[in-house]
Amino acid sequence: MTHDIAPSAASFDTLVDLAAESVGGKALHATDDFFAGKENLLKPGRGVFFPGKYTENGKWMDGWESRRKRTPGHDVCLIQLGLPGEIHGVDVDTNHFTGNYPEHASLEACEAPASATVEQLLGNAFEWREALPVSKLQGGSRNLFEIAERRRTTHIKLHIHPDGGVARLRVHGRVLPDWSAAQTRDGLVDLAAIANGANIAGTNDQYFGRGDQLIYPGQPANMGEGWETQRKRAPGNDWIVVKLAARGAIERAEIYTTHFKGNYPDRCSLEGAILAANTPADYLGSRSIAWQEILPQTKLTAHACHSFGPELRAAGPFTHVRLSIYPDGGVARLRLFGKRSEE
Repeated sequence: MTHDIAPSAASFDTLVDLAAESVGGKALHATDDFFAGKENLLKPGRGVFFPGKYTENGKWMDGWESRRKRTPGHDVCLIQLGLPGEIHGVDVDTNHFTGNYPEHASLEACEAPASATVEQLLGNAFEWREALPVSKLQGGSRNLFEIAERRRTTHIKLHIHPDGGVARLRVHGRVLPDWSAAQTRDGLVDLAAIANGANIAGTNDQYFGRGDQLIYPGQPANMGEGWETQRKRAPGNDWIVVKLAARGAIERAEIYTTHFKGNYPDRCSLEGAILAANTPADYLGSRSIAWQEILPQTKLTAHACHSFGPELRAAGPFTHVRLSIYPDGGVARLRLFGKRSEE
């Protein structure tokens, strides 16, 4: 059985990669990763290639690569998603694998507790369901497939038929959080956290650092893991809009300039609005949106955490929040703690 849907890359790039290493995704087990380790599947980028680089097992490759199979069967990699959710599409990227990529791939999915062992996941303890039937792959390409099911998933199995190499696996979808585990000690929840279902609705500039990194868990290892814009040579300022994980009232905001020392914004501000969930990204800069001031323009400092509570002028509830930076620069993380609205 083959899968013939061929979505565009743009239709996936606005969705969260639920399996990314940067949000906690883990490659738990592979039947064979003799040439290249399974953990490479979840790393950022599309993988690199060094013509003269070899290991004692053979050619060094930036991806997951198994041996040439000489017996019946195929290879499998078991992955725990970093963010549980419903899968909308997958990208089986065979970048740099041209004469050694798998001919076909398929995907299974299941929902299991985080404490589930590899043995349980590979056994009969949980119900595995087909998410992607056996589908044809092309070498050196992003192989994009839409996923029709909309069930909560925590673990997947990537099957490659019969063997070979895959550079990266992206599992694009919508986060379905556990709200009881998301609350802080003061009863608030981070409404801007990607782990709770928030996402970036739009930004005017993400030249040096992707906007979605602004709402990733934890702290970045370097300034390349935050949101950073180009140096502005014209009047104006830069902005980014977060679609909150749920409509809610904001009681505390934290803005981190971690690692941004010579390129942090001079000032920032926060505004909120109630917008439709499907508001187009290119509309977010429109003057017709009635943004309400949450935090007025406020001075920032380098490599620091800026926490705001009493300074906030409006709590909401809001569905979207705009962070504006003046005039440009980089911000590592944004946290917006509040309470979900009853509606």
